[in-house]
Amino acid sequence: MRRAPLWLYRLATHLVLPLAAPFLFLADRRSGKRRPPLAARLARSLPPLPRGGVVVHGVSVGEVMVAKALLVELRRRFPQLPLLLTATTATGLSLASGSQVADATVPFPLDLPGPTRRFLAATAPKLLVLVETELWPEMLAACQERGVPVALVNARLSDRSFPRYRRLRPLLAPLLQPLALALAQSPEDAARLVALGVPEVKVRVTGNIKFDAQPAREVPEALQRALSSLAQGRAILVAGSTMPGEEQAVLAAYAPLRERAFLLLAPRHPERAAEVLALGQALGLRCLRRSPLPPPEAEADVLVLDTVGELAALYQLGLVAFVGGSLVPKGGHNPIEPARCGVAVLSGPQVRNFAAVYAELAAQGGVVFVKSAQELAASLAFFLDNPEKARERGQKALAVIRAHAGATARTVDALAPLLP
Repeated sequence: MRRAPLWLYRLATHLVLPLAAPFLFLADRRSGKRRPPLAARLARSLPPLPRGGVVVHGVSVGEVMVAKALLVELRRRFPQLPLLLTATTATGLSLASGSQVADATVPFPLDLPGPTRRFLAATAPKLLVLVETELWPEMLAACQERGVPVALVNARLSDRSFPRYRRLRPLLAPLLQPLALALAQSPEDAARLVALGVPEVKVRVTGNIKFDAQPAREVPEALQRALSSLAQGRAILVAGSTMPGEEQAVLAAYAPLRERAFLLLAPRHPERAAEVLALGQALGLRCLRRSPLPPPEAEADVLVLDTVGELAALYQLGLVAFVGGSLVPKGGHNPIEPARCGVAVLSGPQVRNFAAVYAELAAQGGVVFVKSAQELAASLAFFLDNPEKARERGQKALAVIRAHAGATARTVDALAPLLP
């Protein structure tokens, strides 16, 4: 690796991080967001960790879901191989900690020389696997120095991020040289990786592991009883991964339907539950939080989910699922979870983050796009009047998921030559 781009990166991080830290702290205090303890991110207080195995890293919830699916397949094929799962965000770590296949879960270190060296010394990995676009120059350089191969899996570069990365190609290309393998979701993603400087010989297309993520577990019996009591025979509508500025539209669309339907609303960031609760109450809706579990005598129109890892299972109970981040310019969130449950998918038009998935769903009639609260209300009312149409849409969405299965196995096939 040429040293100049790495030293420029180090200079930038050492200048920016001290200036940004106070603003991040204040932003977290205002939003209620939790970050992993700084000592853990600095790799100064790590517990005893498995050594000589594979480290799989996903930044937050979506990437951790991919990582967990990959770990299941790795464990099946290599039962004696030590497996370590890392994440960056508190919500990602919370989800990762529930993994049944990783031997340990810890925060990923800050991309600085000291934390990176300490982390690698503590884990001595034989392979580092990064999910999607988690390209950290300091970690890549440290792995290259130690002879640790690094693989990028489920890689994608969105329409929005690719132009920014491409402008930085002269700096990025040398930093990406340590990659031993880059496994892309699609031919377009593969071409973009090559355009950024990843050698073409290292790039392969293996598909999207999110199509293979494990089916949602059953809804816990206590929660299922509580939801049945709250719904009181009404159809259940699910709005998942909603973002600021979007819940107002969802709640306004739902309000006229409260006599016929019960709404399960899951903000993307659970720490916003109180804010979302207040929005619903301002519209005259009876709203409760998921935790603690509502008592049997409780009555509500809306249950706001403030937990991590339950939404995927709860999609199974829905007649219709609206996938958030799509009525506001956030690029949309993953529609695969409700589609895998055979639930009709509704979405706003802002879906650049999952454009290929939505294109497939749209081609097969597995998604309905809405542009406003009024259109969302009309679609919800239509499916409540015609539940058989909702089930038809759901089955079409499920067919798309089944048609794209197999990416996890192909990914592990590609990784196998790098494993000890």
